[in-house]
Amino acid sequence: MAPLTELVLASHNPGKLREIADLLAPFGTTVTPAGALGLPEPEETGLTFVENALIKAHASAQGSGQPALADDSGLCVTALGGEPGIRSARWAGPQKDFAVAMRKVEAALGAAEDRSAYFVCALALAWPDGYSEVYEGRIDGVLVFPPRGSRGFGYDPIFLPERQSLTFGEMDPAAKHALSHRARAFAKLAAARFTQA
Repeated sequence: MAPLTELVLASHNPGKLREIADLLAPFGTTVTPAGALGLPEPEETGLTFVENALIKAHASAQGSGQPALADDSGLCVTALGGEPGIRSARWAGPQKDFAVAMRKVEAALGAAEDRSAYFVCALALAWPDGYSEVYEGRIDGVLVFPPRGSRGFGYDPIFLPERQSLTFGEMDPAAKHALSHRARAFAKLAAARFTQA
């Protein structure tokens, strides 16, 4: 398979764009955010992370005429039946205020003793001809309150990965990249599609 030298990132989320750009940096791939091309965000009507990632990747690939990479990821809380899951961003409301979202998670948990949770990431790679590939990653951990740390984004300050002493919100970005759900999905993508520059 030929390595990808140019890629559209099908995301308008600054945190995701920053993380994915960091993960792609060693491979010498030229990356253009979908927003910079004036591509709109498609409606995410899928019922799974994979379906939503594919919707976004296909929309950007067809809109740009270039291969596109999309990420759909979220926090799944065991005691909440997997919520917020694919609605993780929606729990943050129209202002995408994750301080609000984290308070919602804490309120929904109430006195529940089970604080286990996991992050899931589905990376979809799509081409303008309709071909696509999907790579998935997951990391388990527990939720901690109050939130700890101001690094990362989204729910990172309340997520303590298994066998770690720092939340994603407290970790140096390089430490998070070494073990996150996105890094695990990306490692599968890199093995299949990228060669180190």
